[in-house]
Amino acid sequence: MMASLPPNEWLPVILAVVGYLIGSIPFGIVVSRCLGVPDPRTAGSHNIGFTNVLRVSGKKAGLLTLAGDMGKGWAIAWLASQTVDHQAWVLGIAVCPILGHLFPVFLGFRGGKGVATAIGAVGGVAPLMGLELIAIWLLTAAIWRYSSGAALAAFCSLPFLGMLAGMGEGFLVLSLIVAGLIGVRHKGNIVRLWHGTEPKIGRDTSLHNTSYQT
Repeated sequence: MMASLPPNEWLPVILAVVGYLIGSIPFGIVVSRCLGVPDPRTAGSHNIGFTNVLRVSGKKAGLLTLAGDMGKGWAIAWLASQTVDHQAWVLGIAVCPILGHLFPVFLGFRGGKGVATAIGAVGGVAPLMGLELIAIWLLTAAIWRYSSGAALAAFCSLPFLGMLAGMGEGFLVLSLIVAGLIGVRHKGNIVRLWHGTEPKIGRDTSLHNTSYQT
């Protein structure tokens, strides 16, 4: 017979699986269907995230999408921080909803870019770091008007913010993993930013189909 783990040792495994599944919920699509507005995959830039939903369907749908995507990352990470003793497990569980958003089982593993979910997950384990990410994103977006550029600036700064705050090696590893995932998912945006063809916030992106990336 296979040895079974004690109940308390199953908890991190359960949270990791649940975190991935909750992260796989595409709130941009769910919100759009509930409100009877266009599926974000069929309009605008075809992104399922906050920016495109906001552009296509208005503030209500956009903000609900933002709350859902950010909330799913925060909820799992916070729950792990409150119930799991081992820091490595807590940080690993925090990554799971991000992976769910990037590779959602409910959308054939074709997901978004994970910015809102990653901000929520970081905030769940380190609230101050989450608030600092939001502040950097908002400030950069307000100055340069590039949503993707703001996301990249925020997450590239995360490892340095963690070191300045003395968050320890575990958080540094988490921040590097998350920054790497965000960077890889934004590779097309990085190319467009370099060539000056990336659409700014508020500009019609219907000609810039990024195929479900958000």
